[in-house]
Amino acid sequence: MLHPSYSDLMKVVNSEVEPGEAPVVNSRYSIVMATSKRARQIIGGSDALVPGRDKKPLSVAVEELNQGKIKILSEEEQPS
Repeated sequence: MLHPSYSDLMKVVNSEVEPGEAPVVNSRYSIVMATSKRARQIIGGSDALVPGRDKKPLSVAVEELNQGKIKILSEEEQPS
């Protein structure tokens, strides 16, 4: 079992969405893609935004997302 769960991560990511607006994330796939992308950045040399020297990069990425240190951007917010 993953901790936090996918549903917990989706709540964190969508916490800033106003009622009536489309959620930023509505599938586990989006969570997986975002955390794997961040894990690759950490492997590539980016500094972790949460303490976790002995943790694997994916665990660090999940914790960053759970703590709100990284954000998943909706398609409208993506840079061109």
